[in-house]
Amino acid sequence: MAKQFLKGNVAFAEAAIRAGCEVYFGYPITPQTELLEHMSSRMPELGRVFLQAESEVAAVNMVYGAAAAGARVMTSSSSPGISLMQEGFSYMAASNVPAVVIDIMRGGPGLGNIQPSQSDYNQVTKSAGHGDFHPIVLAPSTVQEAIDLTILAFDLAEKYRTLVFVIADGTIGQMMEPAELPEMRPVSTERPTWAVTGARDRSHNVITSLFLGAEQLEQLNLDLQDKLLQIQQAGEVRYDEAYLEGAEVVIVAFGTSARVAQTAVKRMREAGLPVGLFRPITLWPFPEKEIAELPKRIPTLKAIQVVEMNAGQMVHDVREAIAGQVPVQFMGRMGGIIPVPEEIEEKVRLTLTPAQMPATLKESSNGRVAH
Repeated sequence: MAKQFLKGNVAFAEAAIRAGCEVYFGYPITPQTELLEHMSSRMPELGRVFLQAESEVAAVNMVYGAAAAGARVMTSSSSPGISLMQEGFSYMAASNVPAVVIDIMRGGPGLGNIQPSQSDYNQVTKSAGHGDFHPIVLAPSTVQEAIDLTILAFDLAEKYRTLVFVIADGTIGQMMEPAELPEMRPVSTERPTWAVTGARDRSHNVITSLFLGAEQLEQLNLDLQDKLLQIQQAGEVRYDEAYLEGAEVVIVAFGTSARVAQTAVKRMREAGLPVGLFRPITLWPFPEKEIAELPKRIPTLKAIQVVEMNAGQMVHDVREAIAGQVPVQFMGRMGGIIPVPEEIEEKVRLTLTPAQMPATLKESSNGRVAH
């Protein structure tokens, strides 16, 4: 198919529709509301279910019900709304039901603002709710990836009977780029054997997250941990890399931060500076093994530079993966401010010329944090 000029939020929505999404429940919140608006017109037009719930709490519990019935279901929100949905996510994790969640992140904490941010990293990668679980988390950096990863999200959700998040900051939701949409997949009328669809001709299916016996609940958790390990070992880790050969500094970034970092890396390479880029695409499972191997793969490597639109969340996972092999530094912008290539270049140049670099660098007066 020919490429179209698509807004990110519309691309997420249309990709879900073409992936066979049958049911959508959500609640409007900037900067993802265009996604909900697109679903509100397209889903009824195709004879599918769209419902704007009275709140995010209501929406996530509707998602839980549809998922338990075996429907291909999705919701979307932005940071404060995702926080409200976390109890429902935990119920779904315990119940082993598949669903897709799109999170278009904004500045926080609290109501914050409607500017782009990456401050939901911990919220979605560490559990997305109480209990010992992880959803799969995918992070696009282009509108085309927003389409491709949304379609992948539905496949992964059903393959592993799990929650799959696709997260992007508000920039990716609001920007427009040429992108290609896939053909429409048929909506499946078959329901999985585990779904609660009525039990006239078979034994009952029971889907619940309530296990009052400690031994029973521990067994559920052991089974859940086995599934998470299976996901980690099944080749579901995704990442991208560029300019790593001979690099002395490798920048690690995702989403919009990676787009900005790519510009900075390209400019520095053109200026003869040995800088590379590593971009995690799956934030969970995190590419820890691949990051851990960077110092072995690149004998010239002197430091890792993590760039994020938050106060430093993914940097902890990078430091854990590197385990002290080389220094891991951080540069972040908060409050909805997007870093610019010049800021990244300045920090990298200081790293490449240690005599000029102070022991710590904190420029809190203009919102920048570096350490």
